[in-house]
Amino acid sequence: MTCCPSSESEKGADAGERSLSRTSALYAAGERWTVFRGDSLRVLPMLDRVDAVITDPPYSSGGAMRGDRTRAPSRKYLGTGGDYLPQFAGDNRDGRAFLTWSALWLSACLDLAAPGAILCVFTDWRQLPTTTDAVQAAGWIWRGVIPWIKPAARPQRGRFASASEFIVWGSAGPMAADGPCHPGYHIGMAPHARDNREHITQKPLDLLDMLVAAAPPGGLVLDPFLGSGTTGVAAINSGRRIVGIERVDEHAALAARNLAEAETGFSQGRGRQLALGPVSEAAGLCTGDASGE
Repeated sequence: MTCCPSSESEKGADAGERSLSRTSALYAAGERWTVFRGDSLRVLPMLDRVDAVITDPPYSSGGAMRGDRTRAPSRKYLGTGGDYLPQFAGDNRDGRAFLTWSALWLSACLDLAAPGAILCVFTDWRQLPTTTDAVQAAGWIWRGVIPWIKPAARPQRGRFASASEFIVWGSAGPMAADGPCHPGYHIGMAPHARDNREHITQKPLDLLDMLVAAAPPGGLVLDPFLGSGTTGVAAINSGRRIVGIERVDEHAALAARNLAEAETGFSQGRGRQLALGPVSEAAGLCTGDASGE
């Protein structure tokens, strides 16, 4: 028994099987976007090289007890007002399972990442330590945490408000010390139901604009937990491309619709880029790591 193809014919057969699997997982596509339907751990090995990984995986958070974690995501994150939205899968793992699962999909993403590719992973305060561990266990270089500050977060009597989520960021090996300077935080609220919210944990488009701006111009962004497609909309609006994976049918359909609309808008000149104003390096406001690492 061998673990590798022993002949050119076997290599060709493996390539054919990979192509067949990729075709069967393909949900929808345009010129600048592709959506695969399925479990990320199964689909990721079918994909080609990417220039950035920006994603919002299930947090498996929402409480300290097993009963809290295993509630429907809409009840955990939105209370009773979000039951009209489609539920999402994979949000009930305990701490050890979440670490193991995260390291697995992050490692699969690293296999696809171009040298120096950016990684951005959303998390909350409960899972922040575990997420940073998983990033490093998977082989990425952990480079920092970007806070997303929500100024209108619900106050709590006698307690500090839970007014932030976080983006753990890193890179696939060393990074070049060049390019624009990117903000290290974001202030803003998640879309409200009255703003046509389509996903239980939907993130604001301007936040994704900020993150996608760190990907190479025209590059390919990977989102293995695509949801309603906000990462992809930001990528297309900025002239980049997106490949996404989504497990839930309703969300795959939403993402395909949103990405198709974004592509139409971009082709008609309605796409937009996040403006990063001029920053003076001489003033010490924008510095790079001279080592390139």
